[in-house]
Amino acid sequence: MAQLTETRFAYGEALLELGRQRSDVVVLDADLYKSTRTVLFRDAFPERFVDIGISEADMVSTAAGMAATGLIPYCNSFAVFITGICYMPIRTQIAYPSLPVKLIGSSSGLTQGPDGASHQSLEDISLMRSLPNMVVVSPADDLETRQATWAIADWPGPVYLRLGRYPVPRLLDGGYRFEIGKAKVVREGSDVALFATGHMVWKALDAADLLAKERIEVRVINVSTIKPLDEAAVREAAGRAALVVSVEEHSVIGGLGSAVAECISEIGHAPPLLRLGVRDEFGESGLAEELLGLHRLTGPRIAEDIRSVLRS
Repeated sequence: MAQLTETRFAYGEALLELGRQRSDVVVLDADLYKSTRTVLFRDAFPERFVDIGISEADMVSTAAGMAATGLIPYCNSFAVFITGICYMPIRTQIAYPSLPVKLIGSSSGLTQGPDGASHQSLEDISLMRSLPNMVVVSPADDLETRQATWAIADWPGPVYLRLGRYPVPRLLDGGYRFEIGKAKVVREGSDVALFATGHMVWKALDAADLLAKERIEVRVINVSTIKPLDEAAVREAAGRAALVVSVEEHSVIGGLGSAVAECISEIGHAPPLLRLGVRDEFGESGLAEELLGLHRLTGPRIAEDIRSVLRS
């Protein structure tokens, strides 16, 4: 297996390089710069870094003001804080005027782990996806994270970039090119269309490998941009499959599964959809692997659920 890397580390390195290339990029943090890895930018460009302290809503409002003057602010905190605590200022001061603030939600999902339910963001995609003008990106590995960090700088409006502290292998090859709004097939298959995002792309590929041993061919699609959803890719894949599956380290309500369901509901005679994720409940304290197993978000558990539906 390739070396495992946390997407937050890849982001910190990419942000540092972006700062070297673009003087209009500024970075804000809320006393979590070591965890979010913006410490690299802080040390290199202290004049373009603001640690606002434990005052996340003020950080977001400050970023909005900076963006209004022509700067490109990257605004950082844990995913649960930046989307939850800051929802109203994001809605009113960033999304409504469509300012180019880049909101970076680090330590997302169940794999935040031992910090427990208070720190595990299972509704952040839903919150950001519902806002007009907001783009939502959830990269699969370190390579895609680096490319997404650069790509969102040029996006004219606000972006929510979801990152994690769960180590994942390099899944994409050197020829891969991230594009906002484009889903990419990472494994071909004709029986099942499996849409995955973020950390779950790795688990989806693992499940596909297991099912291939039983002659069940799974097409795995990396949906790194959840909004705007690549509806053409979703409909094309769904139209060729006996079963559509979504998998996400997020609530099944309002996230990737909901986006896929909304899209394929407009297809005549759409195949059945299996949504895998957290089932309308809060997380709990535990190791990342324990929590993924509990919520059936490991390769073997995903394969088991797909097998069960196909045989029912």
